[in-house]
Amino acid sequence: MTDGRHGRLPGFPWDSLSEATETARAHPDGIVDLSVGTPVDPVPEPIQRALASVAELPGYPTTHGTATLRAAAVDALRRRHEITGVPQDAVLPTIGSKELVAWLPTLLGAGTGDLVVIPELAYPTYEVGARLAGAEVVRSDGLTSVGPRRTAIVWLNSPSNPTGRVLPVEHLRKVVDWARERGAIVVSDECYLALGWDAEPVSVLHPSVHGGRLDGLLAVHSLSKSANLASYRAGFVTGDPSLVAKLLAVRKHAGMMVPRPVQEAMTVALADDASLAKQRKRYAARREVLREALLAAGFRVDHSEAGLYLWATRDQDAWADVAWLAERGVLVAPGTFYGPGGTRHVRVALTASDERVAAAAHRLRR
Repeated sequence: MTDGRHGRLPGFPWDSLSEATETARAHPDGIVDLSVGTPVDPVPEPIQRALASVAELPGYPTTHGTATLRAAAVDALRRRHEITGVPQDAVLPTIGSKELVAWLPTLLGAGTGDLVVIPELAYPTYEVGARLAGAEVVRSDGLTSVGPRRTAIVWLNSPSNPTGRVLPVEHLRKVVDWARERGAIVVSDECYLALGWDAEPVSVLHPSVHGGRLDGLLAVHSLSKSANLASYRAGFVTGDPSLVAKLLAVRKHAGMMVPRPVQEAMTVALADDASLAKQRKRYAARREVLREALLAAGFRVDHSEAGLYLWATRDQDAWADVAWLAERGVLVAPGTFYGPGGTRHVRVALTASDERVAAAAHRLRR
């Protein structure tokens, strides 16, 4: 645990994987690292060219991003996810999505006495962001355990990291209604929205969810997974125009600006549906190979109907499965990283090359 004026922060989870990492690296055929969702496929050429096309510009970029970038984001949301009614001014580029997740409660003014609700199984940075702001954290999927306390923010994540679970429209709508009755902000992490496999994810900004009103709603998007732009740090937040304006004002003061070349790359990526389709096909093929291999090795795969991971279990302690897989040169993340409800699952990422995925599958089938 780390002490600081924002309270005690948890240790960085992946630091605890060092022993399993060394075991996996010792495998004669090398490690297959499926522990982190880090893209391994090349950045599409048009995006690379876009990045270089404005490399000579010397001035500061705008915090709000270029008008063409914001228009491209609005168009992509409409084309890819049937999201309509979002004004271009209500799009704000971010330095990847993780920095926004970590600082959003602070940027929105949450603090001591406020409650931030996160999923029972959740990306660890949701909790970190709340603690940085000095707010209290409650894990709840159904909101029944929240009680009468003052709620500032409710996090949604569909498709889920780590489980790949997709929340139905009815559930999303109930959360939105519950939050609006209490004056809470709903923030939906939709970084995996384009990666539906056995179910089609729906955005909190879809008209079927919000009932024609964007007030109190924000959606967080990332191009790391869909366009392999993790190294570019390319994301954006959109939704309620008044909330986006508030974020923009604070981020101007704080100097939180996406570099201009990255903005140009994002603009091209958001218009490039062909590259997205190609990347989806890669992940779908790797998912099938890994899923079949895990089943053959005695695992059960729960949820995992969308997203970039398989949520697997053999109904035993997660760390026992981490160790068993590491002995076979395969590194995965224990479900304990994501909350108390993950103690008997491991998260298996689809982000390895075809060759490494095939190697992992071969080892699991032996």
